[in-house]
Order: sequence, then structure tokens, then C-alpha cells
Amino acid sequence: MIGHFRTLENKIISSLILSKNLFSNISQKISQDSETLPYFYSSLIDHYLQLKSLLLAKVIHAQLIKIGFNRHTFLGNRFLDLYSKLGTLNDALQVFDDIPNKNSFTWNILLMAFVKFGHLDNAKNVFYNMPNRDVVSWNSMISGYASKGLVESVLGVFSEMQRGVVEPTPFTFSIVMSCVWSSQHAKEIHGNIIRSGLCLSNIVLGNTLINMYGRLGLVEHAFSVFLMMEELDVISWNSLILGCDKSGFGDLALDQFCLMLSNGYSPDHFTMSMVISICSNLGCLVKGKQVFALCIKMGFLSNSIVLSATIDLFSKCNKVDDSVRLFTEVHRWNSTVCNTMISSYARHGLAEEALQLFVLTLREDVRPTEFTLSAILSSASFFFLAELGTQIHALVLKIGLEFDTIVACSLMDMYAKSGLVDSGMKIFLNMGIRDLVSWNTMLMGFAQNGRGVEALTLFEELIMSGLSPDRITLAGILLACSNGGFCDEGMRIFSSMLDKYRVIPLVEHYACMVEMMCRAGKLTKAMEMIETMPHEPSALVWGLLLRACGIHGDITVMERVAERMLELELQSSLPYLVLARIYGIKGRWESVARVRKAMKDRGVKKARGCSWIEIKNRVFVCNANHMLHCESKHIHAILALMFQDISIEGCVHREHDEVTKDGWEE
Repeated sequence: MIGHFRTLENKIISSLILSKNLFSNISQKISQDSETLPYFYSSLIDHYLQLKSLLLAKVIHAQLIKIGFNRHTFLGNRFLDLYSKLGTLNDALQVFDDIPNKNSFTWNILLMAFVKFGHLDNAKNVFYNMPNRDVVSWNSMISGYASKGLVESVLGVFSEMQRGVVEPTPFTFSIVMSCVWSSQHAKEIHGNIIRSGLCLSNIVLGNTLINMYGRLGLVEHAFSVFLMMEELDVISWNSLILGCDKSGFGDLALDQFCLMLSNGYSPDHFTMSMVISICSNLGCLVKGKQVFALCIKMGFLSNSIVLSATIDLFSKCNKVDDSVRLFTEVHRWNSTVCNTMISSYARHGLAEEALQLFVLTLREDVRPTEFTLSAILSSASFFFLAELGTQIHALVLKIGLEFDTIVACSLMDMYAKSGLVDSGMKIFLNMGIRDLVSWNTMLMGFAQNGRGVEALTLFEELIMSGLSPDRITLAGILLACSNGGFCDEGMRIFSSMLDKYRVIPLVEHYACMVEMMCRAGKLTKAMEMIETMPHEPSALVWGLLLRACGIHGDITVMERVAERMLELELQSSLPYLVLARIYGIKGRWESVARVRKAMKDRGVKKARGCSWIEIKNRVFVCNANHMLHCESKHIHAILALMFQDISIEGCVHREHDEVTKDGWEE
């Protein structure tokens, strides 16, 4: 490592000496060849841009200031562009101020610099103070807003551009379409493209239209554009296949892939990885294997994206052994393949294997990405290993990914599942930009830990921030109201979901409401809500009401609910066990035998409870009635001592309370 830095240092010193010699020779010829001098400096700037050497750029800039060429418009524009790419915003502003005769290139470079550094307010001021705004200016402003997800601002500037004298280019339309999430806006933009005469002649624009309609679920419009295009390429087919898949038509996407092959188009590695992912989502292992065989035939197996998609296919189709076998055949690891394998382990509850592979990747100098850390944090939270989670948090800080949204949300979720919700809140408060996912993660963490007051406060802050809550947000706040006992507040939020937040209540929202009413003892209202649900009640909803009936001793409603669950043939042992218990209490032994026979015939097995404890970085799992543990005698002996201490302590407290009470009576 030291030798590498010395070599680099020697190269820089040699370049400085060479530059100094060049400058001295050039200074002697300024009067003789002043017209070609700017182009020579421009070539040097190109060279230093390729080297990404800010130091050498500043050396040549200092020489220009010395000989008085820093006020040259052409060279000033070149250095303004160089500092916007390699330097700081202050460097760029200083160069901008030194240029007396600013042209449109000068203003556009400064505008793009502000956009690059994220200063959109300053970019807006520059944009509206420019003497002349060309298409580059408009595109820079639109792309700046699009990079921050400010859709309304994008559409506003785009509308203003259309009212002016500057015609939108295909690049303009592509930027606008990339951030449109409304079918109405999408159709309006498509109409503008047709009026401009660009729709059929520009293949890039046609592909962007297909991608936009596919992202919005408007498959028929995507097919309409596809069929009307004068020329197609592999990207056109990829956009159509991806659009079908995102719209929920996986089988139709596979049909288009077959049509693509029959029409003589050769798929690329993105096509193959996408089709394999579609087979994974459909759970179709047979077709996935056929595509995998085609990948081998076409030589795509060496591509990490295709390989990762295949590993994910086997994992999602419950063939994790095949995933492991394919992964072991990889000669050179990279973050993409390792991420997929770690996620596969985590998906199947193999947390220990996921953690071991993560350690191996670190030893092999495979830099973890945000997706790697997210997958490994989910594995750590699977067993609620808070100590391991904090170690991963330290690694996140070390490699500088603490401000990444995906990693931050995974850390908050891990801390919430470990019961350390306050640690998650610290991460949330330190986030620079909070998207809706981060708000939802923190809100759900408060809800799962019974912190209803904090959840309601956070929900109000979310509304005040200007973000619109989605179905996950509302499910989280309803769960918080249920766990916190805020029945009236939960009813108010639930009743205003459609009118105020434009979110249609789904099964998970009704489940929260049923649980809320059950906790409050309002079993009749809970039953009425289930019977009037626009969706088919899930096993979770029925189970909530059934458990509540058992707690409150309402045998009549309990019997109705259990029989209703049996009619739905849900694969849950709860209704069978409850009915057998009720019939046993009533002495209806024939009914007990009938219920047990139905349970056996339908292959429903009783779920066995378990608990676990972490001791010295090891997790010990104990099932219900687990007497075969190697240390079971010692465990039960310690439990007996603990119960004895609790009993003695309880007696002492009772005696203390009686003495205190007698004292007050006296």
C-alpha cells in the first residue's frame, strides 16, 4: 500500500514538473501564438479531467491567472466545467465571477453545477436570471427537480417550457416521463409527443413510452406504442416484458419473451435475468430451468446479474440446496452474487448460514453494499440478536453508509424488533432526507413496541411534513392505536382513510380494527365489522376474534367464529382446538370426535410454541414441553429457584402493603 502511494506521488511530481516546463515554454510564445494557446490549455484540461486530478487542474489554473488568461470566456467555461465535476461549488463560483463576458454556455454550466450539488433554490434563481434560456437550460432545470423526486415542479417547468419559444427535445420528454406517476399526466405527455411528430420516428422515445406505461400498469397503452413503432430493438422488447411483469401479467411477459425469440431478436443479459426473475415471482421452476439452460447455451452464465437471478429462482422455489450448489461453482465472488445468496439464506430462516457467508465476504474483500447490509440485518433481527446488530451498525459507520436510506431503515427495523426502539429513533432523527419508507419503518417500530403515544406524535409530524401516508403508514398507526388502547383515535383515522388520505382500507387495516375492538371488549362490533368487510376475512382476522372470545369467555360467539373458520377450510389448528374444548365443556363428545377427525383428514397439525434465549452469542431454542434438552435438569432447577424467590418476594410485598394499610387506618 505504501509503495502504491509513493508511485502515485512520483507520477504527480513528474506531471507537475512537466506542466511547469510546458508553462515556461508557452509563456515565451504567448505573443507569437496567442490564438492557438486557448486550445492547447483546453487539451490539458481534457487530459486532467480523464486523470481526475484536481491538483494538476489548479496548477494550470494558477498559471492562467498569472498570464491573464483566466478572464478568457472559452477557457473560463472549461474551468467552470472542470471544477463543477472535480472541485467544489465555491471553486466554480469563483471562476464564474472571473469571466467578464458570459455566454449561454457559462450560465448553463453554472446551472448544472448547482443542480449537481443539490442547491435547487440557487439553480432556480440562476435559471430565471439567465439572459437567454435554451433547451439545455430547461432540461437541466427539469432533470434537477426529477433527481429529487419533485414531480409537481418537473411538470410545472415542463408546462412553462411548452408555453415558450423553446421546443422540447426527446431528452426532455424522457426526463419528464421517468418521474410521472399519474395515468392522466402520462397520456397528456404522450399527446404532446404525437403533436411534435417524434413518437414513431425516435426509438429511444418509444422505448421510454413503453416503460412509462408499463410502470403505471397501463399495459394496453404500452402494447399500442410497441405496435406503432417503426423500428424495434432489444430494449423495446425488454421494456414491454418488464411492463407486463410490473403490471401483474407474468405469463403474458413470458409469452412476449417467446415472441421475441421467434421474431429473431437476440436477448441480452438483462432480458435473461428479467425473465428468470419473472419465473421466480410466478414460482414456475420448470420454465425457469428452461431459461437457465438457454443462458448456459448463450454463454450468459458468467454474468453476475443472470447468475444472481438464477440463485434467487431456486431459493424462491424452495430449492435452496440448488442455490447453494450454484453459488459454490462461482469462481469469483462479487457483491451482487453474495447479496443474493445471503438473502436466500435469510428467506429460509437460515440466519446462521447468512451470517457466516457475510463474514466470508468480508474476508474476501468483497465490499458490502446497502443491499448486503439490509439482508444481513434482517437475519440478525430474525433471532433478535441486538449485540450482533450493533456490530453491523459499527461496520456501517466505518464504511460510510449510515446516510443510505436502505441501510438506515434496516437498522431502525432491527433495533425495533430487538426492543431498542429509542436507538432506531436516533438513526431516524439523523437522517438527512426522510422518505415515506423511513417514516413507515419508525412508525411501525413504535407500534410493535406498544409506544402508541410516540406513534401518534410521529404520525402527526409525517402529515405536517407534506408527505401523503400510504396503506403501510395507516396500518402502522392503526396497529399502534390497537396496542396502545386508543380506540376512539383509531376509529377516527380508519373512518377518514378514503376521504382524507385516498387509501382504500384493505384486509390488514380491518385486522387492526378487529383487534382494537377485541382488546376493548367490543366483540359484537368486531363481528359486525368482519361480516361487512368488502374483502374475504383472512385466518388472522378470524383468529383475533376467536382469541378475544376465549379471553372474555363468550362461548356463543366463539362457537360461531370457529365453525365459520372450519367452513373456510383454513389451514389453522386454532378453530379445531377451540371447538373441541367447547364441545368437551358441554359434554358433546361425539362433536369432539368429529372435530378431531376433520382435523386429521384435512392434514391440519397443531402448531407448537417455542421460545429462545441468547447466551454468549448462542441462541437456544426450546419447544413446548421440551424435556429432552441436554441441560433440561439444570434449567428446571434454576426455574424452580426463581419461582421460589418470586413467591417469597411476593409475600414480603403483601406483608408490607398490609402494614402500610394498617398504619393509614390508624
